[in-house]
Amino acid sequence: MSTARFTLDPAFTVGEVNPRIFGSFVEHLGRCVYTGIFEPGHPSADEDGIRTDVLDLVRELGATAIRYPGGNFVSGYKWEDSVGPAETRPRRLDLAWHSTETNRFGLSEYINFLRKVGPQAEPMMAVNLGTRGVAEALELQEYSNHAEGTALSDLRAAHGDKDPFSIKLWCLGNEMDGPWQTGHKTAEEYGRIAAETARAMRQQDPNVELVACGSSGQSMPTFAEWEATVLQETYDLVDYISLHAYYWPEEGDVDSFLASAVDMESFIENVVATADHVGARLKSKKKINLSFDEWNVWYLPEWEARAKEFGQDEWPEAPRLLEDSYSVTDAVVFGSLLIALLRHADRVTVACLAQLVNVIAPIMTEPGGPAWRQTTFFPFAQAAEYGRGEVLDVRVDSPTYETKKYGEADLLHATAVRGEDGSVTVFAVNRGQTESLPLEVALSGLNLTSVVEHSALADADPDARNTLDDPERVAPHPVEGTALQDGTLTAVLEPLSWNVIRLA
Repeated sequence: MSTARFTLDPAFTVGEVNPRIFGSFVEHLGRCVYTGIFEPGHPSADEDGIRTDVLDLVRELGATAIRYPGGNFVSGYKWEDSVGPAETRPRRLDLAWHSTETNRFGLSEYINFLRKVGPQAEPMMAVNLGTRGVAEALELQEYSNHAEGTALSDLRAAHGDKDPFSIKLWCLGNEMDGPWQTGHKTAEEYGRIAAETARAMRQQDPNVELVACGSSGQSMPTFAEWEATVLQETYDLVDYISLHAYYWPEEGDVDSFLASAVDMESFIENVVATADHVGARLKSKKKINLSFDEWNVWYLPEWEARAKEFGQDEWPEAPRLLEDSYSVTDAVVFGSLLIALLRHADRVTVACLAQLVNVIAPIMTEPGGPAWRQTTFFPFAQAAEYGRGEVLDVRVDSPTYETKKYGEADLLHATAVRGEDGSVTVFAVNRGQTESLPLEVALSGLNLTSVVEHSALADADPDARNTLDDPERVAPHPVEGTALQDGTLTAVLEPLSWNVIRLA
């Protein structure tokens, strides 16, 4: 049995983890909002209709920046529909998800939800650059953020929100490269309207942070050319370029699926190279950071097949859409994607797990019933709790295996984060489906003396999952035998496992 190895040394680092890397996403899609976070009349609902059982799980998850209101939904979004008395808000057709939007949950309710989650939950608001433009973005910004004394700020106060929402982080549209997007644009068209919007929003507040739309995936035919064109127009006006990526086992190819982070890391590195090339061409000293504001495991082909069955004359309210049930295998891939984000913490400074509740989500609910944790909940919650600090440079010497899609891949995928107190947490995935993987980590200059904990998410049944009927079937378990002696950490990683090893 071959051993995987790497060395940790505080002299070799990647960068500080921005808490925003543990962000998530609430879109008006399926049951993410309605019967997800918002269900008046539910036994756990508070006076504002927010499910407190879901609030508790969101706090436990550790989500930070919460992107809203989309997603594809935002390209048909009229912000005015989502403010004022809920009973007078208009019902609208949502073209993105072929649903009826009641607008009972709107902008004020979103901000109120974040405040209930706690101070770690930061708003990340998207503006509609699909069917709308500069004027509407400025109106939304003024309504949300201006203190008082103007028509829109006073309207917010009249609606019951005297204090401004203080939204600092804004997305300039969503996936505008995608032909599926309402108001889809070419790179030149989008670059121009993004620049105009960014310039105007900075006139209102020079300190806003702005995310320009990058490609909706590395496989898009316009990938890299899109980023280069958009950044040529917006480089000095924006702070981030976005990335979106979803992964699933194609044609049952689990080996390639387990190596999905190979593609994610390539995607990140290619966007960094493209952005830096534009910066060099513009002779700019500024660095554009990355907002990986949609990422997850998503069984997309299954959704596309079901979508064809929907009647075009049906526009349901909050239908059950994209409610993937996640297995142990999915959770291991999910954990590997988290590792990929942390390994690039020097440039990925915002990331949003899509989505938060019910829709390809770590938290599931039943209308009128319970809420529970999916398998993917655990890697995210552990990374959000223990992945704070400085990422150490991890370069693995690992046994490899062959994949159809990505060629040769390491069995070990790992990173490590050093906290302010000097403790170190190792996050590691064993991609091997049948064999345990011995691990040796040489520790240099870290003054670590003990293993605080080694937990693993793994199961004899790789298809095991948490469900309404069996909500606690899968959870991390302690691993015995992990040791730290004479500056070397030794452990054995179970087959197909997500591991958290804490050292002090």
